[in-house]
Amino acid sequence: MIPFSDEELMNPVKASIEKIRPSLALDGGDIDFITVKNGNVYVQLKGACIGCASSGSTLKYGVERQLRMDIHPELTVVNVPVGMENDIDNL
Repeated sequence: MIPFSDEELMNPVKASIEKIRPSLALDGGDIDFITVKNGNVYVQLKGACIGCASSGSTLKYGVERQLRMDIHPELTVVNVPVGMENDIDNL
């Protein structure tokens, strides 16, 4: 169980995502932080990352790995498809 509230996780998650952003930009991609809910970090891949065959690996072994190292080993990352930003409860 993650010993932090969603509110407490917001700033550390944002800072961790900023570390990842330059790596994605090298390949023409980007990432937007959407929110944290129940220990799940909701992000949206942008640019060249949309539809990329490696986007699943990027989320798991890039974004999620960095968040787990920086913050807590039980964090999970969920990619929010374009258009679903306001409907994350149904993902």
